[in-house]
Amino acid sequence: MTATIDHAGSAATHTAPGPEQGFHKLTWTQRIGFGSGDLAQNLIYNTVSTYLLFFYTEVFGLSAGAAATMFLAVRLIDVLWDPIVGTMVDKHSTRFGRYRGWLVFAGIPLSALAVLVFWTGMSGSLLYAYVTYVGLSMLYTLLNVPYGALNSSLTRDNDEISVLTTTRMFLANIGGLAVAFGVPVLVKIFSADGNWDTPQSAGGWLTTMSIYAAVGLAVLIFTFTQTKERVVMDDAAAEQVKVSDLVTEFKRNKPLRVVAFFFITAFAMMSVGNAGAAYYMNDVVRASDSVQWFNALGVLPAFIFLPLVPRIKRWIGKKQLFVGFLSIAIVGMAMLYLIPNPADHVGLVMVAQFVKSTGVIVATGYMWSLIPEVVSYGEWRSGRRISGIVNALTGIFFKAGMALGGVVPGLVLSLTDYHSELTVQSSSATQGILWLVSVIPAALLVVAMVIIGRYDLTDERLTQMNTEIEQRATEGLAAA
Repeated sequence: MTATIDHAGSAATHTAPGPEQGFHKLTWTQRIGFGSGDLAQNLIYNTVSTYLLFFYTEVFGLSAGAAATMFLAVRLIDVLWDPIVGTMVDKHSTRFGRYRGWLVFAGIPLSALAVLVFWTGMSGSLLYAYVTYVGLSMLYTLLNVPYGALNSSLTRDNDEISVLTTTRMFLANIGGLAVAFGVPVLVKIFSADGNWDTPQSAGGWLTTMSIYAAVGLAVLIFTFTQTKERVVMDDAAAEQVKVSDLVTEFKRNKPLRVVAFFFITAFAMMSVGNAGAAYYMNDVVRASDSVQWFNALGVLPAFIFLPLVPRIKRWIGKKQLFVGFLSIAIVGMAMLYLIPNPADHVGLVMVAQFVKSTGVIVATGYMWSLIPEVVSYGEWRSGRRISGIVNALTGIFFKAGMALGGVVPGLVLSLTDYHSELTVQSSSATQGILWLVSVIPAALLVVAMVIIGRYDLTDERLTQMNTEIEQRATEGLAAA
């Protein structure tokens, strides 16, 4: 049974909404309000996931191997922490609703700790790096899991979810653009030596992260004010939620398993490629002054193609959308690998980056719309809408992908004899960097295409399931 929630987030009478409520159409203000939450998270956590390895090795003073080991350790902690958070947010409501209150409760300390991660007052201290990064990751889970669950609480309407997801990804990529283009520029502006890859640039990193964290927190508060939970479990069903539901749901929910494994490959692909990008521009293309343009082209296709995604999906279907755009991404990665003497063909490098990013952005952007679908499938099977548990599960898998993104680059750089102090890297180190931005991500995308081919929730089937869920709830109330 589901409950309605008033706009302030306090629990209203626990009755199941009728079809006109469950299949709610959102206003553009509500869509933008919810989507802005991903913009905020990108300003904060995308900066960490994209640049932290580079910051640790070039500025803070850690070895690539030590940083890679730490990233793996943090992800292992996440495996234990994510289901706890998912259970907690499903089981207990805050005074502002089951999920939306965490945007503030977790957002404030997350913003503060994001700044401390980029502080070099204890430069070279592996212990300090562990404490701050572990804390940051745990707080991010405490924000990201309920934010993801909030998506499933806004509406059951699948077309609306497609528009909502597209809006969310469009805004997320505004945050991504600010990170990709803005971080290198601002770090250099605020650095003592005008660089972004030296110990003397530490002040630039701290100032830049402080700005991004403050803006991100302000945007999270905006999301908090503009969202309204409508489709959630009632308190009686929520009291029955337990951590073991994570395993149970994973076993019985085949679409969830498909999405989870797709997430791990997709996020591994993105994390490996993002981590390698700075090294690619610095040491292969040898155009550090153009890194912000390279990064920006990794985001710009979003503003061209994401608004077209709902129409493309209706035209060719979900599976074909994924396969088509993942194939485009592989073509772009092949171009990056095959360009001869990239330092002499910076224009071709930028074209390849645009092609690759077009495929990656559309496919990985639309994948978020699958989560409300598997939540509804689980509710159809079990009668409980455990959005927090489902988002915790997908969180475990996408963080496992991010773990690969943190571990693999560090290992590849170590194995190929990369040395940050060298002006010109060895041929083996250069080849290792090329593998990071092209070969490894392309191989992961092939795996992702095989996985998504097993997803079988069509729009027609989802509409039928959601209608049945609403009818059951209405009949249950009538019987009571």
